[in-house]
Amino acid sequence: MLKSLYLAIATGLVLGVLPAAAQVKHIQSERSPIATAVWAGNTLYVSGQLPNPMTPAADGKPAVYGNTQQQAQSALEKIDAILKEQGLGMGHVVKMQVFLVGDPGLGNRLDFAGLQASYTKWFGTKEQPNKPARSAMQVAALAAAGALVEIEVVAYKP
Repeated sequence: MLKSLYLAIATGLVLGVLPAAAQVKHIQSERSPIATAVWAGNTLYVSGQLPNPMTPAADGKPAVYGNTQQQAQSALEKIDAILKEQGLGMGHVVKMQVFLVGDPGLGNRLDFAGLQASYTKWFGTKEQPNKPARSAMQVAALAAAGALVEIEVVAYKP
């Protein structure tokens, strides 16, 4: 009797875990050590996106990325492309985290207005009125020298 109970519990655990595991899908390339995004059920977690450089690194000098507004726009464009590849749009974003480095051109102060100038082109507009929950924080540095902005999002597909 006890053996049957243990078998029933084990079977239930296995059957309960397998469907959840089948709902996880990693969007990744072999070129990167991290996933671009991960689906967990109907939720898409997009890894932090740095801006594309305006000019590539050359002769030992770091790449040039532009100011906070330009970098935020570039990172949001990358996020939009990732979402579109997954059948989503910016209106599906429910959570955003923004990591900002102080701008050397502004005495290493945070350029929150620059972030907002790009952010408000994507969220809270007539065309796309949804606004995500958001955190923005200043950090000492990002992985790419000269990058001032990194943005990660969580999107939900109903």
